[in-house]
Amino acid sequence: MAGPGTLYVVATPIGNLGDLSPRAAEVLRAASAVVAEDTRRTRRLFAHLGAEPPPLLSLPAFDERGRLGPLLGRLEAGESLALCTDAGTPGVSDPGQRLVAAAWELGARVVPIPGPSAALAALSASGLPSDRFLVAGFLPRKGGGRARALEALARLPATLVLFEAGNRTAATLDDLRRALGDRRAVLARELTKLHEELARGRLSELLARFPGEVRGEVTLVVEGAGDGGGAEEEAAAPGEVEPLEEELARRLGAGEPASALARDVARARGLPRREVYALLSRLKARP
Repeated sequence: MAGPGTLYVVATPIGNLGDLSPRAAEVLRAASAVVAEDTRRTRRLFAHLGAEPPPLLSLPAFDERGRLGPLLGRLEAGESLALCTDAGTPGVSDPGQRLVAAAWELGARVVPIPGPSAALAALSASGLPSDRFLVAGFLPRKGGGRARALEALARLPATLVLFEAGNRTAATLDDLRRALGDRRAVLARELTKLHEELARGRLSELLARFPGEVRGEVTLVVEGAGDGGGAEEEAAAPGEVEPLEEELARRLGAGEPASALARDVARARGLPRREVYALLSRLKARP
């Protein structure tokens, strides 16, 4: 009896369809079935190839664990599956990691088909040290989890690569500046697409350039701890964070609205918003 089949982990374009490699196209056409994050996006990829797709099996991020059973059944029966996501390399801040791990446990052959990656594209063009780097993906959106993640990243002597949605980019730049110091960074948006843009500078400079919503998908590359590139190291040590009351008083004095200030500070420090707002109210009431 033949053993388990093969799982191909296929990188697909992050924007420019011309970046799909001939090998990736061949694997997608020849697979018994294609496992896709969104089958509609994958159908468009096959339309670009001018080919009729094999069966398309959905593996969305919100239900990856729940849909493993039938996919593993196909591998156990000896089929070849091609795993792809909407854009880039599966498993890198995208669905696929659980399926790959389960395929190994099953004894299936796992074959990477390398290609486009937003993280590597941004890193390679950043001019920041690339001998050691961490793909940190998306930060937790709020609360203590976000504060703990930022504190951990602040200590790492490795270039950091993060992803962010356009409507949250300014807040993330500000949080990074507060937690890590005013480090050198690159903001890359719409990589390989028509409106591709890469901007380089200190985090404060990028925040001044992109103070509101950023259009498109964003990748951030930030220098690691101690990688000042000859400039004076500006990253704050964990014990050098500005005291909460001093920060609130300073920003109130600069005219920031109390409600927005409470939300911003609570998110960055992992504190309950009501506590921050109560302290703001006491500060405002002082003569």
